[in-house]
Amino acid sequence: MPNENETPTQGAPAEQERTFTQTELDAIVRDRLKREREKYADYADLQTKAKAYDEAQEAAKSELQKAVERAERAEAELTAMRQERERSELVARLAAEKGVSAEMLARMSGDVAENAAWLAEQDAAKPKYPSVADTGEVSSPNTGNQTEFIKSLFGSDH
Repeated sequence: MPNENETPTQGAPAEQERTFTQTELDAIVRDRLKREREKYADYADLQTKAKAYDEAQEAAKSELQKAVERAERAEAELTAMRQERERSELVARLAAEKGVSAEMLARMSGDVAENAAWLAEQDAAKPKYPSVADTGEVSSPNTGNQTEFIKSLFGSDH
């Protein structure tokens, strides 16, 4: 039976603890610091590269944002041009249908169909008097066509 006072290491050969001198300890610490510094020797270079990469990303983002803004402006201009063309086509069609001046209808704001109807009503409501041109010729009363009425007042197209 083992002795209770005996520790498990008593039977084994005792390992001696090594002691270091201050010079040895300084050398160990210096070596360890050197290895650690070597690990991070390129840290400044990596930091510079990372900063350059971030700046390039920002510049690229700015270029992308500029391109997006240009595309949005172009799309808005295209939409405005399409709306203007559609309105011009509607003005020409309704002016021909109602017999009113396309120029006058184009200058009016608001709904084109309502304006064309209003101009036609105004044209129909005006009195039908004969007009006298500068040459002394008397023309027949207005027949409801506003363009012809204007021509009859001034005697020409302009």
